Amino acid sequence: MAEELEKRDFVVGTQDKLIQLVGPQNEYVNLVEKELNVNINVFGTTFKISGPQDLVNDAVLVIDNMSQLIDKKIVINNSDYISAINMVKKGNIRFFQDLYDQVLIKDLSGKAIRVKTFGQRQYVQAVKHNDITFGIGPAGTGKTYLAVVMAISALKKGLVDKIVLTRPAVEAGESLGFLPGDLKEKVDPYLRPIYDALHSILGKEHTERLLDREVIEIAPLAYMRGRTLENAFVILDEAQNTTNAQMKMFLTRLGFGSKMIVNGDISQIDLPNKGKSGLVIANHILTDVDSIEFVKFDAQDVVRNPVVAEIIKAYDNKE
Repeated sequence: MAEELEKRDFVVGTQDKLIQLVGPQNEYVNLVEKELNVNINVFGTTFKISGPQDLVNDAVLVIDNMSQLIDKKIVINNSDYISAINMVKKGNIRFFQDLYDQVLIKDLSGKAIRVKTFGQRQYVQAVKHNDITFGIGPAGTGKTYLAVVMAISALKKGLVDKIVLTRPAVEAGESLGFLPGDLKEKVDPYLRPIYDALHSILGKEHTERLLDREVIEIAPLAYMRGRTLENAFVILDEAQNTTNAQMKMFLTRLGFGSKMIVNGDISQIDLPNKGKSGLVIANHILTDVDSIEFVKFDAQDVVRNPVVAEIIKAYDNKE
């Protein structure tokens, strides 16, 4: 028996608002149609949506939430639509407006930085309420960028005196030993996402000044041994490539007045024995420790082109 089709109208108040909702060359409408498998036609200032009843209802919820953002004077783009679509698919669209109620910080151009997905919302809340937060999930979910945002916000508010950013010196299929320079110089190119995040928020010159004053420190994980990090915001990136001993060493550097974020993707382990990843082991043994929280991201937290989420799902299913 064929599924009964539903038809719904969504009326927009003004032509200007309609233009914002449909996007350039109907980009946003096409995105909703593709991702939710509905048909949308626009007549005047009305969206006419048809398809299976539950999917039509989802499409209305997505468009309505975008409309509410416009009413709040928020400039929407396709990433906002992708976030709303993913949240309606997961059944937590009721939290969508909450994502936009809090500005984490403003970037160099003055643009407000907010969380974009439910997973990111949980991640930010975990960082605020715990001493150590683990962010585990695929690339594109904003783990590194949000960690840097939270660190800079804490520094600007005077909650910490410095930011320490680190990662293990392991790369897929490459030997760092053949690269020129000392260990820090060899690892620096692989810290590009962290530098990019710093530059987008603080600007290159301000970042360089803070690095020169050692208010921001970027170093390989090996440089952390023997230290106690007090009044600092410490971020370990690519943590899936730590050994168990390295992870224990890093976590025990935590001093008073400090916070730690440990980020990694357990599907991208470059160690010879993947089961010995310090991130995998920490996930098993630290789950019930007070003041430590694990936040898991999935493909629907990816805020890049929707095809990236599909690629991640395809690989996960195959593996």
